[in-house]
Amino acid sequence: MTKEIVCVVGARPNFMKMAPILQGLSAHPELRAYLVHTGQHYDEEMSRVFFGELNLPKPDRDLEVGSDSHALQTARIMTRFDEVLEERKPRMVLVVGDVNSTLACSLVAAKRGIEVAHVEAGLRSRDRSMPEEINRLVTDAVTDLFFATSPDAIENLVAEGVPRSKVHLVGNPMIDTLRLHLPAARARRAAAKFGLEEGNYALVTLHRPSNVDQPDLLHRIVRALEALSVRIPVIFPVHPRTRGRIADVGVPSSPALQFVDPLGYVEFLSLQASARLVLTDSGGVQEETTALGVPCLTHRANTERPITNSEGTNRLLGTDTAAIIPAAFEVLDGGAVPPRCPALWDGHAGGRIAAVLHAHLSPG
Repeated sequence: MTKEIVCVVGARPNFMKMAPILQGLSAHPELRAYLVHTGQHYDEEMSRVFFGELNLPKPDRDLEVGSDSHALQTARIMTRFDEVLEERKPRMVLVVGDVNSTLACSLVAAKRGIEVAHVEAGLRSRDRSMPEEINRLVTDAVTDLFFATSPDAIENLVAEGVPRSKVHLVGNPMIDTLRLHLPAARARRAAAKFGLEEGNYALVTLHRPSNVDQPDLLHRIVRALEALSVRIPVIFPVHPRTRGRIADVGVPSSPALQFVDPLGYVEFLSLQASARLVLTDSGGVQEETTALGVPCLTHRANTERPITNSEGTNRLLGTDTAAIIPAAFEVLDGGAVPPRCPALWDGHAGGRIAAVLHAHLSPG
């Protein structure tokens, strides 16, 4: 008998994590994946680009929840997802990451007595001012099957009372997607499109409210980027919302500092792969730069992915913008530490996850 697993995506990082899992599940015909897109990231054009580039199937259901406050968005997802579970009555719900959709759909499934599997379980920043940290904690509190990307995540779960037998170290499905698409990304040569020389520019990605919603802080970050652009060209793909905030604090006139529109997955990966360094506040970018061996500076006080510091290319700068230039110049002067890629970040996490799901759901 076919067992249905409702697989949930809601925001763009989820797409990169879900694609290899769906591919892995295709090797087990007795497991049927039913894909639900909550529409948490509702930009139709960007969603279309990501689904197309990653070869994700068209969602079986799009909840079209759109943007709102955390509370209203979460409530809307829960209401609409509950209708899906009432109709489908699946064997399991599989969620990935730490967005509002992850939390909302896990809660609905748990309330209905449906098993929850969480990919990226156990990641912790220990900073509850981050909405994502609340989502991680609550999701793991109702999860039945835990998929960890790194040993520190397992340690966190065991310390929180999760039986070790429920936790599986499977690697990082986001890196599966990266390794699959890296040849196409290198062939894209996106740097040339923006007039940049491969290996001789800095790539910036900042989106967290703690960085972009405080005018004084954002002003200092932009001025630091302007100063960095004197030494090396800087390119910053900017979300429209963040672009408006940058305009409010004053856009620098430096020709070596480019603010560009958001990019598709392959084009952004192309820029990451040939960057001299990356400045970010994104957890996913910390992981991707680690896999690529590109130096990464993270403008945050903490990270839920400490393995990118201990084994990867990532360095936490804290929240003091004065740290940006010295750290960047250190990298440019040859101060980057040779990276090691974490165990099992080898492009096969999706298959491991599917194999565990098959064993878990098989009779006996």
